Amino acid sequence: MTDNSREFDVVVFGATGFVGVLTAKYLAEHAPAGTRIALAGRNEAKLEQTRTSLPPAAHDWPIIVADADSPAALDAMAARTRVVCTTVGPYLKYGEALLAAVVNAGTDYVDLTGEVPFVRYSIDKLGEQAASTGARIVHACGFDSIPSDVGVHLLHQKVTEDGEGELTDTTLVARMKGGLSGGTFDSMRVVADLAKQPEERRVLTNPHALSSGPGEVKRVERGSEPTDMAMGSAAKVDPSLKGALAPFIMASYNTRIVRRTNYLLDGVYGERFRYGEAMAAGRNPVLSRLTAGAIAAGMGGLFGGLSFRPTRAVLDRLLPEPGEGPSEKTRENGFFEMRTYTTTTTGRRYMAKVAAQGDPGYKATAMMLGESALTLALDREKLPDRRGILTPVAAMGDALVDRLRAAGMTLEVKRLD
Repeated sequence: MTDNSREFDVVVFGATGFVGVLTAKYLAEHAPAGTRIALAGRNEAKLEQTRTSLPPAAHDWPIIVADADSPAALDAMAARTRVVCTTVGPYLKYGEALLAAVVNAGTDYVDLTGEVPFVRYSIDKLGEQAASTGARIVHACGFDSIPSDVGVHLLHQKVTEDGEGELTDTTLVARMKGGLSGGTFDSMRVVADLAKQPEERRVLTNPHALSSGPGEVKRVERGSEPTDMAMGSAAKVDPSLKGALAPFIMASYNTRIVRRTNYLLDGVYGERFRYGEAMAAGRNPVLSRLTAGAIAAGMGGLFGGLSFRPTRAVLDRLLPEPGEGPSEKTRENGFFEMRTYTTTTTGRRYMAKVAAQGDPGYKATAMMLGESALTLALDREKLPDRRGILTPVAAMGDALVDRLRAAGMTLEVKRLD
């Protein structure tokens, strides 16, 4: 439903960037007729070039010139739209002024951040104000962390419907194929720098860093939740699985988003709910163990290399630059399949499957981000009554699930015993 009190339904901020272009293209192809969309960024000429490259539905979209470093321009932009959909990262470098603008204007907001400290910043600095102005600030609306968040939500719904108690040990096992962009590595650099500071490192290593309100960081033992560098036998997650599990590169972010959802929903998943994530490494017991070890070593080497000046200088020459990303062929041939397993307090086993075609971080993310923006802009009468610093499930619930299913994502749950 369109609200004519604002000029636009959605503004895509960062529309000339790699993921910004993909998101704008998705909206041009899939937004309902009559949806009022504008393209925003700091360079008018590049915005015009982007608009020309998009499908015909976008050729009349207005252009808004706004720089991430110009609070006045961001304030003006935020006041004109129902939703700001931003792809401008690293968010710790470029996101604070935009957050302030949308909160001041009571404007809804979606982003793609995978940066725990940025979400913690928004909770502490803007959480109370966002709740009072009515803004829904929804972080993590791409591959990080919609599949994780929605998968647990679906499990909870099915277990509740079946009368099988609450969730206990719950683990996502990821399978995926895709590439990484320069923007992703730029975010890794920012987080690696923060990890050198003791206070920020405490946030990064706290499994419940986001499971609280403004100024109330929950202090817990790291061992109170599964490790973010999980390796081991897949059969320990569920007896139906074979082979070894490897660490999943986004577990340290996704798990905190899922736990924040549980916090925002007043612990609805259960008192014994514990959540972790890992990556499938194959079914062969020997080869999968070798693969898992190689993945763990590669992840450790990458983050370690970005943390030290000499090795970072070498990696900076090898890694893609911001604005660069996977080829169209890679984006089309990619996929993800996330299977989340749980055991309930009654002893029943369940599995939720969340899957989609297309490179997880790019084609699929553009779809998930675009549908999140449309859910906030057009489905307001279906949304939960929550405001403030939210997660995809806490902000949009089944309204988002319905849109994702309609967009072609696989979202299903089944009992395993």
